[in-house]
Amino acid sequence: MIFAILAGIVMGLVLGALGGGGSILAVPALVYLLHQSAHTATTESLVVVGTTALVATLGHHRRGNVRWGQGLLFGVLGAAGTWAGSQLSQHISQRLLLESFSLLLLVVAVMMWRKTTSRGSRGGAGVPVAWTPRRVVRLLITASAFGLLVGFFGVGGGFAAVPALVLALDTPMPVAVGTSLLVIAVNSVTALASRLGGGATMHWDVVLPFTISAAIASLVGGHVASRLPLRTLTRSFAVLLVLVAVYMMVTSLA
Repeated sequence: MIFAILAGIVMGLVLGALGGGGSILAVPALVYLLHQSAHTATTESLVVVGTTALVATLGHHRRGNVRWGQGLLFGVLGAAGTWAGSQLSQHISQRLLLESFSLLLLVVAVMMWRKTTSRGSRGGAGVPVAWTPRRVVRLLITASAFGLLVGFFGVGGGFAAVPALVLALDTPMPVAVGTSLLVIAVNSVTALASRLGGGATMHWDVVLPFTISAAIASLVGGHVASRLPLRTLTRSFAVLLVLVAVYMMVTSLA
């Protein structure tokens, strides 16, 4: 239980400080620190990720950076992709799942590093969206692809949700960050229901302390971010992801 609490604190602090990306640590922590199988870990992480994302959503809502209607719509439209990803994940080997996850970590590390060299757009949550046929098609494709990612790897996918919302709905960056947390919560629930319906198991003595500590720490993480340079935090986390990815790949191959 101690390792579960410590892992949750680290993940929650990173998620709260960076506004996304931190939840990707849940699966490696569950596998290598808490000795869960890869398939069980990707299921259990959905509880941790979904709960933490929902708590963080409420904080962003108070700052006016959540579009509830669009977030729920994006999450519902991604349900088919989430279900497909969850089913596919259960039919591949643990080794292939871990190797794929390590590659995902490297992709996220690159995206987060590049994020520190770019500038986000500005805007509020009250900007209306013009629903053209092209935008509807783009929304369907983007939401399904994102749902597939969440369902397959059992991650929140904040690193992908933010650019997905910007691409599909032209969402301003601050609003995309807040709304992405709502999307993550919705997709996590869908993916979890699919996995449990397929007979997946969970160890609640691990999941509950991990989830509670992560949710509390995510609130503290926001205060930590206000006192440290965001660029330094993001780049440090990107380096950490690379190290974890290399460790997972070497361990899997060995």
